[in-house]
Amino acid sequence: MRAVDLTRAKLETRGLENDRRWMVIDAAGNFMTQRKRPLLATIAARITENGLSLSVDGGGVLDVARPDAARRRDVVVWDSTVSAACAAPPASAFLSDILGEEAHLVFMDDEARRMKDSMWTPSPEPVSFADAFPVLVTSTGSLAALNRDIEAHGGAAVPMARFRPNIVVDCDEDWPEDNWRRLKIGGVELDLVKPCDRCIVTTTDQRSGARMGPEPIASLARIHRSTDPRIKGVIFGMNAAPRALGDIAVGDSVEAS
Repeated sequence: MRAVDLTRAKLETRGLENDRRWMVIDAAGNFMTQRKRPLLATIAARITENGLSLSVDGGGVLDVARPDAARRRDVVVWDSTVSAACAAPPASAFLSDILGEEAHLVFMDDEARRMKDSMWTPSPEPVSFADAFPVLVTSTGSLAALNRDIEAHGGAAVPMARFRPNIVVDCDEDWPEDNWRRLKIGGVELDLVKPCDRCIVTTTDQRSGARMGPEPIASLARIHRSTDPRIKGVIFGMNAAPRALGDIAVGDSVEAS
């Protein structure tokens, strides 16, 4: 759904606490994302003590209780099938009305398991409903480099929210994360394992759901394409796997190596 800014978060084995633990699915149980349903960006999701609060600008609010383990179904995200807990029917009605098609809400509870095998890691990694890796890291230096090129070609700068990162490192270098292999933030450690190839979601306004034109894909195609034959197309940011868990917050110092 819509990107959410945090000032503090707990890093768990599957990623940031509560991140991508809820998922919208279609009638067949397949995951739905902004790639084909940009209207998902118009929905704000806020974690509550008992579950999730969904809202739309100028519209209604729905409080969704965290489902119990009894009502489950198999759902599909990319090549993974996961047994997920099903939210109550009002969530389905709320989402179906906004998206204009049958939609349901599921939750990855503690009984749900998803292990992602990858050529980029020595063994399968536990992961949430995220595409492939627990954490996505970007930097302000990379966004500045990208926006310089966009503006030099007559376009408007894009915000970081378009890239939906988990962790943003504040620095002045251009594309520094390309060369990082490990980050240490207090007691937290992450291995940066794979450049993140980007898709149409980066062209989507994270409030209105509108497609905003060719940027930032067009500029990334000029200045930051993958040079690794295993990754096709343009890249921005690095996928990461947690190695030491704990709390992180805005303003923490970062050691990169």
